Amino acid sequence: MRRADFDTLVSFAHSLCPVKVRGKELPRLWFLTDSSRVAEPAAVLDRLPAGSGAILRDYDLPDRAALAARLAAAARRRDLTFLVAGDVDLARTVGAEGVHAPERDLAKIAAWRAAWPGALITAAAHSAASFDQMAGADAALVSPVFATASHPGVATLGRAGLVALMAQSPLPVIALGGITATTVQDLEGLPLAGIAAIGALAA
Repeated sequence: MRRADFDTLVSFAHSLCPVKVRGKELPRLWFLTDSSRVAEPAAVLDRLPAGSGAILRDYDLPDRAALAARLAAAARRRDLTFLVAGDVDLARTVGAEGVHAPERDLAKIAAWRAAWPGALITAAAHSAASFDQMAGADAALVSPVFATASHPGVATLGRAGLVALMAQSPLPVIALGGITATTVQDLEGLPLAGIAAIGALAA
């Protein structure tokens, strides 16, 4: 990843209008972990601008709890918002600010909100039907916007599909999937709350 490309993503994210949730500004730039693509996620957190966000996915890692603790510590050093996907107990144990719900966990959001009223909760949305299960969430990560190495061959939304889902979303929308310094230009002018990436933000 060239520094100029990294800076392009940062600049685009910072050009978006800030959105406040639960009295705090929602990060406009997000990094999601994927151990198959980014071996050292803590190094990425160390590069992110203060105020950015990070989400630990990697659900099946045997040392997930240890990784969560390392990333939570890195996030605190850098003034980042850190979420753990799919595990409220782990998120609270490591001092994360909240939890992310993958599509398979959308039905758990209400229980998570009841158990942790002050948490920041984001949720994955791949279709309009996803929004019906997001009561209690604070923001939706809509994907895949563009072709992505995380899910090769999956149908993408493109700008038009993203716009259509944004019109139906009851929540602020963060664009995810194939976001690079090149593709992000296709999102110019959209009222996004943020953008999220994996490989494009890796060192």
